[in-house]
Amino acid sequence: MQALRSLRTRMIEALPPDRTVSDKPLQRADVESLARQGTPCHLTACDLDETDLSGLDLSGWVFERCSLKRAKLKGAKLERTQWLGCRAAFADFMGADLTESRFQSGDFNNASLRRTTLVSASFKGSKLTGVDFSEARALNAQFEEVLLINAKLPSFGFRKTTLARIDFSQADLRKCDFRDSVFEDCNLRDTTLTGCRFEGADLRGADLGGLRMVDAALFRGATISRQQAGQLLAELGLKVR
Repeated sequence: MQALRSLRTRMIEALPPDRTVSDKPLQRADVESLARQGTPCHLTACDLDETDLSGLDLSGWVFERCSLKRAKLKGAKLERTQWLGCRAAFADFMGADLTESRFQSGDFNNASLRRTTLVSASFKGSKLTGVDFSEARALNAQFEEVLLINAKLPSFGFRKTTLARIDFSQADLRKCDFRDSVFEDCNLRDTTLTGCRFEGADLRGADLGGLRMVDAALFRGATISRQQAGQLLAELGLKVR
């Protein structure tokens, strides 16, 4: 077994200049060997399921169509990384630095991004159902066409952002800042909105179904459509004639 690991390490260290690894199962020792070479690596269709990559510096790496189910990346340096079409259900990124990272067309259901740094990170066309973003630093983070069903985003800052095709249904959005934001084809049905701020927000492109009486005052200063106003009044038990 040791001889096999040594052979695999030598093969990785002999990579061509383009630094691409494809269709390989990788363990921590393999990734450490790649990281020691200094320049970022491009992993394509590699198997990293349950691999512990905690604390590694993988800044600038590209993960394309990789599997990282239940992988551990706690405290890893992942600035400017790209996650393209990856499957990473239940992966643990807690405390990782994901500044300027890009997540596209992937499945990160039930992953933990607690206490991560997401400054200028972007999420597009991805499944983020059940993801925990608690205590994340997310200045200028962008979300577009993503599923955030049942996700945890307490105190997240969305101020002055355009939120397009996002499903927030049943998400924990307590104390989120949506001031001056624009919702385009979004779902806020049955979300937890305690302490949120919506002043100046344009909610005409949001589904506000399931609103409770206690939440109605949160939308003071926001813009909604006539149709939405009628729906809200009906859900609050008022008859509109």
